[in-house]
Amino acid sequence: MTQTLTALRLELSGEVLHVIMNRPAQLNALNTQLTTELREVFHGLYFDRTVRVVILRGEGRAFCAGLDLKETSSGRSSIEASLDKQRSIAEIYVAMRRCPQPIISCVQGAASGGGFAFALASDIRILSEDARMNAAFIRIGLSACDMGVSYFLPRMIGQSLASEYMLTGRFIDARRAFEIGLANRVVPAAELLTEADAFAQDMLHATPLGLRLTKDCLNHSIDASGLEAVMAIEDRSQMLTANDPNFREGVAAFMEKRAPKYS
Repeated sequence: MTQTLTALRLELSGEVLHVIMNRPAQLNALNTQLTTELREVFHGLYFDRTVRVVILRGEGRAFCAGLDLKETSSGRSSIEASLDKQRSIAEIYVAMRRCPQPIISCVQGAASGGGFAFALASDIRILSEDARMNAAFIRIGLSACDMGVSYFLPRMIGQSLASEYMLTGRFIDARRAFEIGLANRVVPAAELLTEADAFAQDMLHATPLGLRLTKDCLNHSIDASGLEAVMAIEDRSQMLTANDPNFREGVAAFMEKRAPKYS
């Protein structure tokens, strides 16, 4: 099943949804149309039970080069209008973390600014050998603290390294990203989709509820006040999944060494 939009392409393969930024001539830079379509897609996933895993990627030689500066510089807006536009983009990243499906990003070429933030807001990051990521905002006269980067990056690689890359706007190449734990895998560009699909298939062995609650628990645990708060979240998740009808099928499939068939 394939749905074609103006700046985005959606391809559904079983229970895996491929969300493909489709402005290759512009290196998938974020214009109004692309941000609108991305926001609507990720908002719509919140109550979607047919999609269990999302693979986010960009068409062409770059993942996403960040904000489309040609569109941005085309005219001046009021502070209120500018804030509305800022929030309209920022809401994509909030929706990515809020949606219960794990998100696997396939990053090739440039992932700058808002594109870097897309990779950070994902659950799994697979980079091609030519991938380069940076907080480009600071290199064009803005703060590097934008689109959740100042939230995600220190939590992933620590404040010291986050400061290095955010205060300078330096690029993180694929090898360095893997060294500091920012990339889950680095593979040749031709193998990006194969690697992403392998992750997706492993995730589909979890029950639908188990997969959703694991992402939910991870989201809450990262900012929890302490061990007891985290365990309270874990206890809730385990009681819910243990009483889910699919739990028995999950155990049976594991014991019989076969793929599960969830209802």
